Amino acid sequence: MTLPTIETIKKGFKDCSMTILCKPSIGEVYKGSPFIDKIIEYSARDRRLLGKIPLSLRLRKENFTSAFLLQNAFDSALIAFMAGIPKRIGYDRDSRGWMLTSKVPYNMEDRKIHHIDYFLNIPAFEGLKIQSKSPWIYLSFDERIRARERLKGLKRPFLGISAGAAFGETKRWRHERFAEVADWFIKKTSGSVILFSDDPLDRTVYEIDKSLTSNKLSLAGKTTVRELIALISECDVFLTNDSGPMHLARAVMTPTVSIFASTSPYLTGYFDKGFCTITSKVNCSPCFKRVCPRGDLKCINSVTSDEVFFELSSLIPNKKAVFFDRDGTLCDDANYLCRWDDFKLFKNISELQRLKDKGFLLIGISNQSGIARGIVKEDFVKEVHQLFMNKYGFDDFYYCPHHPDEHCQCRKPEPGMLLSARAKYNIDLKNSFLVGDKESDILTAQSVGVKGIFLSNLETVPIPDTLVAKNLKEVVDLILINSNG
Repeated sequence: MTLPTIETIKKGFKDCSMTILCKPSIGEVYKGSPFIDKIIEYSARDRRLLGKIPLSLRLRKENFTSAFLLQNAFDSALIAFMAGIPKRIGYDRDSRGWMLTSKVPYNMEDRKIHHIDYFLNIPAFEGLKIQSKSPWIYLSFDERIRARERLKGLKRPFLGISAGAAFGETKRWRHERFAEVADWFIKKTSGSVILFSDDPLDRTVYEIDKSLTSNKLSLAGKTTVRELIALISECDVFLTNDSGPMHLARAVMTPTVSIFASTSPYLTGYFDKGFCTITSKVNCSPCFKRVCPRGDLKCINSVTSDEVFFELSSLIPNKKAVFFDRDGTLCDDANYLCRWDDFKLFKNISELQRLKDKGFLLIGISNQSGIARGIVKEDFVKEVHQLFMNKYGFDDFYYCPHHPDEHCQCRKPEPGMLLSARAKYNIDLKNSFLVGDKESDILTAQSVGVKGIFLSNLETVPIPDTLVAKNLKEVVDLILINSNG
């Protein structure tokens, strides 16, 4: 939940280097982020009192000018103070205010806001502009492909399950109910269930796995953090308690059902399209206790398998789509199209109706950095896309208005636009296609398992596993030949 805050700080100090001090497992989440220049490991030795002295000396040598303290702990302020970092910004709480140079006010009302907003309050107090509230983990293309290869023998769709929660028993739904949901999913979809845990001896995973006779894979204790993130991104739907993997699923935009009992989704849950939250209905929830004060775990046990069945059913992908780049694919590439006089549609665009007739959604996805560059007006972009929807049967048209230097999640080859469309329309990406005229289009498709079609006059292209078409008619023919019905 700190990812939007890190982005905000980095973009607020564009010419500065950003270093993260964190535990090794947390550092894995930050790897690959374009907003982080260096990660310093906060080891178990550093957490001891005597360990803070050598750590502080190491940090002092880095000549940091500012420290944003996202952790509430007294220790984080102490380390920054001992390291002699001139500016130390954080919440004035936990008796550490005397070590801060910039004290973010804290009161009990702050306990009632979502943790993403809680962290964002820290750079906002320094006058920095909030960039995004959407957490995003940057996976490399190779990480995504390796995860897909690892699951290659399983039948789709995939339901990922993370049944643990480090907080305590009040967050853990019963393994029998996870097993009921897993069995239902396999029977309903003929798909597969993937079980995740960091513990190879996880009893809950063992019991769920034992109850299933086929179409299952237990990866308990068999993944690194980065592998776990990539594997979750390959799942079509994900089921979890309020836990770390829930946040990982949100940060790779995997449709998720999360179960809350002793904690509040309004503090740590997600309500975006494609994310369902089930909460306990008992009066004592949320109590925020690790151990049930009543001794009966009524809150977590009150969540039924039927409730989870219902929410999961709404997220299972069941539609197929064809995604189209715009400039150079549907119309001439006018080098930042900004006026109607330069708008020239390609012939054969009427052929796309054949895809509609076969049940495909038509969705545009276009990088429009001309908006951020001040070359193209955003209203004009919207007018062009509305024409495609009104006249040529497009169901939606997504665009990225950002400059490449912003490193956003929606600019191709990042797959953010595809994943947003999946969440909105329940699209089965593995049975969908993407048509484009640039390498970034095809890499976007391949990163999430969509079949890519390269629009080119060349017979072959230097991108493996890519279909090639010379015009939109050939595109439609290829899709109808290669689709699964």
